Amino acid sequence: MMHFLANTPEDLRPAAAALAQLLADRPVAAFYGNMGVGKTTFIKVLCRHLNIADTVNSPSFAIINEYQNGEGQQVFHFDLYRLKEPEELLDMGGEDYFYSGHICLVEWPEKAADYLPENRINVSMEELPDGSRSIRFELL
Repeated sequence: MMHFLANTPEDLRPAAAALAQLLADRPVAAFYGNMGVGKTTFIKVLCRHLNIADTVNSPSFAIINEYQNGEGQQVFHFDLYRLKEPEELLDMGGEDYFYSGHICLVEWPEKAADYLPENRINVSMEELPDGSRSIRFELL
């Protein structure tokens, strides 16, 4: 398990660099944390580290955004908050994305039930009493 603390978005860079390295072997990262804890902000910093030039924002209504870096590597960003049933993920081809070998960043993974790969990285984010963020990576 790895642990980072962040007070500002710039403080997220070391965590983003570490996660980018881990994604080379486990390309699916599941982001857990309360609404407003900074999951999307962290994903924006991570995508900058992955050399994504596209605008990165939460796919709240689209459920999935696709980004591409200068080397043609695809990154898929999911926001599953609006899913009513986990089977909706199957209808949109979620398993095809998760097992494609491409990086998949999944916000609100608890909505996916058991459809996420077992071999993934869980990223847990928590706001601390002083307003800073605790970020933990767990390799499954």
